[in-house]
Amino acid sequence: MNGKFPGTTRDERLGILLWYRLSRFYNQSVRLSNQHLKKWGLTLAQFDCLVHIGTNEKICQRDLAEKLLVTKGNIAQILAKMEKAGWIKREKEWRTNYLSLTEKGKRLLEAALPEQERFQAAQFSPLTAEEKKRMLTHLRKLQKQWGGRK
Repeated sequence: MNGKFPGTTRDERLGILLWYRLSRFYNQSVRLSNQHLKKWGLTLAQFDCLVHIGTNEKICQRDLAEKLLVTKGNIAQILAKMEKAGWIKREKEWRTNYLSLTEKGKRLLEAALPEQERFQAAQFSPLTAEEKKRMLTHLRKLQKQWGGRK
């Protein structure tokens, strides 16, 4: 028996430690990304919205919330701030809000996207290409087990 994890097997302890390490890495990555995106006046959540809206050209608010795995209320707050900043516009078609980027939003995305992608990729620079591929394979396997996207 281990004092830190009473009643757990060695395999379970490894799973717990893996979860903690993954969680810490994710939280650190979000914090660093938010700091990096400040130069454009963006948060990571806003950046993710810009990317999805820009990629889809026109997307409904409900689909965007599903893609980003956030609640309708959370996405509504983010989008209200983005609309106020002039980055997005909403068009109502019957009972559905469709979102698209304004010209200002397109320019912002064009400026921020390449640098943010390089920044995010650099977080994995200590890994070899083979290690990155294995990690992707393992993460896909875990997501698939719990019904997540492939």
